[in-house]
Amino acid sequence: MSNPVVPFFRPSIGEEEISAIALCLRSGWLTSGPKTAEFEQRFAAYLGGDLHAVAVNSATAALHLGLEALGVGPGDQVILPSLTFTATAEVVRYLGAQPVLVDVDSSTLCISTDCVEAAISPKTKVILPVHFAGRMSDMTTLQAIAANNSLFILDDAAHALPAHHKGAIVGKAGSHVTAFSFYANKTMTTGEGGMLVTADPAIAARARTMRLHGIDRDVFNRFTDPSASWVYDVVAPGYKYNLTDIASTLGLVQLKRVDDFCRIRTERARYYNSAFADLPLILPPGPAEGDLHSWHLYIVQLTADASISRDDFILALKEEGIATSVHYRPLHKMTVWKPFCDPAAFPQADLIFSRSVSLPLFMDMTDTEQARVIEVVRNVLLR
Repeated sequence: MSNPVVPFFRPSIGEEEISAIALCLRSGWLTSGPKTAEFEQRFAAYLGGDLHAVAVNSATAALHLGLEALGVGPGDQVILPSLTFTATAEVVRYLGAQPVLVDVDSSTLCISTDCVEAAISPKTKVILPVHFAGRMSDMTTLQAIAANNSLFILDDAAHALPAHHKGAIVGKAGSHVTAFSFYANKTMTTGEGGMLVTADPAIAARARTMRLHGIDRDVFNRFTDPSASWVYDVVAPGYKYNLTDIASTLGLVQLKRVDDFCRIRTERARYYNSAFADLPLILPPGPAEGDLHSWHLYIVQLTADASISRDDFILALKEEGIATSVHYRPLHKMTVWKPFCDPAAFPQADLIFSRSVSLPLFMDMTDTEQARVIEVVRNVLLR
């Protein structure tokens, strides 16, 4: 079907977002400027203060800038899970370092802390966990491993806002740097966009310099501060990673709604769990005790006694107008990453991938749409 009855996702954009963007367009300031600065301030405040937030044009940019600010370069190794999107690994190669892929924990879908410990070498510099589908990794154990081995933690929180670990919100849960995504299907959106967050002012300062060509100051201040000089210096070969004021304006409105978004996603996930409890499915792992799950994705795994294969299940849902996805084809199966690992060393990621399907779960999902997904899933698996 060319037009699914239930899409995999649909962004939640209301009149407040549309009106705010119209005002931004009329202001005459479209690129990085006052709205981006305000977005950074409010995002840091939302996470609880004592943090620096650096707005960028993607989570990939935030990951790249974070690793660069941590001093990662040729000869260094960065440990990360194979079950993730390619961006998590590619930023390591941008800097000439080596991604070290490890397996995941089948009970959480997040990076295996045992595998992390086993992978540490004298060249290891950073542990890069992914809070998969919105469930927080075991940051307590990862913190201990990092401290014992003098390593940094940069967490990929593309799925995770506003998840918590043991009462601490993501971004303040034990990492040195955190990278967020505001892509269209994330838990809040700026269309394209991301944020680097850190408590270390030196890391934030380096990221601010490198996000805009290595210029040593916020160049937009030259146009807004009458006392500011036009003179600037380029201190490093930086990148073009800044976020526009148009995107930041959208982010400011979405940020006000993010707790409601999380509540809605949690309710939808619970409804799915109840409806699918008697089916040949492994339901998604919930949060650890004391944690908060953001429920970016709702991933089910077909059990061995299911009457249909994973791929035929996806096709059957598609024929009924239900859009799905698979998160993810593990990196060790990808041509570019095979040279960096033993493809046979990831039994859990392989098993999870072979039987996983991501079902529609989004903030604007209607009761009718979710009921239709449930009806189709049940009919396909029980026929």
